[in-house]
Amino acid sequence: MSEERYKSPALKTTSNISLNPEESPNPRKTPIQILHEYGIKRGFLPVYEMEKAEGEAHHPSFVFSVKIGEITCTGQGHSKKAAKHLAAAAALNVLQIHAEKLHVPVKSDSNRAETDHPNPPNSVGILQELALQRGWRLPQYTVLIEAGPPHKREFTVSCRLESLSETAIGNSKKAAKKSAAEKMVARLQSLSGGSEITWVRQLFLHIVKWLQEEAASYCVYCVFQSPKPSVLIENLRNSLGERMSLLRGNPLSALHTDYIQMMLELSKEQGFEVTYFNIDEPTVNGMYQCLAELSTSPVVVCHGAGISCSNAHNAAAHSALQYIKIMASK
Repeated sequence: MSEERYKSPALKTTSNISLNPEESPNPRKTPIQILHEYGIKRGFLPVYEMEKAEGEAHHPSFVFSVKIGEITCTGQGHSKKAAKHLAAAAALNVLQIHAEKLHVPVKSDSNRAETDHPNPPNSVGILQELALQRGWRLPQYTVLIEAGPPHKREFTVSCRLESLSETAIGNSKKAAKKSAAEKMVARLQSLSGGSEITWVRQLFLHIVKWLQEEAASYCVYCVFQSPKPSVLIENLRNSLGERMSLLRGNPLSALHTDYIQMMLELSKEQGFEVTYFNIDEPTVNGMYQCLAELSTSPVVVCHGAGISCSNAHNAAAHSALQYIKIMASK
């Protein structure tokens, strides 16, 4: 994923993020289901509450909050279901950010004898521990192929962890399973950019991919500590700035068609930064897509899709402006 930045006075440093989902033969669990399972394992179930419902009958807007433990997140969508899913997705993102890193020894690429590694890491156990720590579904192992004569059998086993899948071959089911787990650990290390599996935004972005089936555009925000001081969303409703007053008192369609420019002017006036992340993969309809992140507190992340990259940015900016308009009018 590439990144384009429209800077405003509050500077913020962000890192590149990538999206690499794979289609699963089984239906993927929704963010609500994943968060519920996480809550069961941790002993505190998520609690959802509808914060706001407004908009026209043909274009409604709902805001739902979810509280799980000490974390509270909110999502906005064009249906109650979508808003709840987005709130759950935001909570999962926060839990990913605050989860402790799991250090996994890097597997050597050299073909040394096994005696050089008297205590090789148990990749099957590592994956299971990682799934429990992150609140994911446990890894699933499936024997895909069983071939060869009785004295020289070969087994092909797949390892599936959330939306990722790896396969390996071994002379026994156990050996093939272990090799598949080792390949999955290496895959996770690759996604994290090192030997420490962090996956800060990977699960969130897989959920973003899933949510494309629910709505064309949406907005979520998460409650977590920003790296730098930022503008409180709550303070925007008290702002007397010219741009904020125009946004608060007029329909978006009557103000502008260049929502990127409008968002840039608003961010400069209010003192926060807007960053656009291009998502490499198109939507299922072949449209460009991107995420717009506002350095507010809580952080706001909005999605947009369009027939061109600039159209996608404009759509994401429109979603962000719509969200700010709702929050500033409370």
